[in-house]
Amino acid sequence: MPPRIYLAGFDLFRRDAVERGEYLKGLCRAQGLQGVYPFDQPVPEQPTPERTAHLICRQNLQMLHACDALLANLNAFRGLEPDSGTAFEVGMAVALGKPVWAWFEAPATLREQVPHDADGRDAEGLLVEDFNLPRNLMLACTWAGCSTSVEAAVPRLAAYLARQQQPAR
Repeated sequence: MPPRIYLAGFDLFRRDAVERGEYLKGLCRAQGLQGVYPFDQPVPEQPTPERTAHLICRQNLQMLHACDALLANLNAFRGLEPDSGTAFEVGMAVALGKPVWAWFEAPATLREQVPHDADGRDAEGLLVEDFNLPRNLMLACTWAGCSTSVEAAVPRLAAYLARQQQPAR
């Protein structure tokens, strides 16, 4: 059975979300992986939006639990930071001991991405961390690797997983 990869990211908010999911799953198939996309689970109609949200959350967490790794779109979303739901899923995968591979187009350091003054403080006076990392240290220090595009990320994740399957010497 091929490794199952949970496809996390704000891609599901795109107008072409279903087609995008099929594209991502196709990239996985080409590398011998099985992509799992949040829209793979139907969401039965619920009596309230809140109940729908709770059902979607439970379903996504179940899918993540059943996967072997997570591929996360950590591009900036609605500002300078990655999608908060994706960041949660990354944390959950790390807590479950599942490898995370990130992809995003801005490999610059946070200091290069976030406008700041000479003291390293943003417009609100908050310190912009300076660890020479492209994302917050809690993301960057826990992923197995990162790539600048999903097309580059999938084969690198497949190679990483293949190395992990090899017996220790």
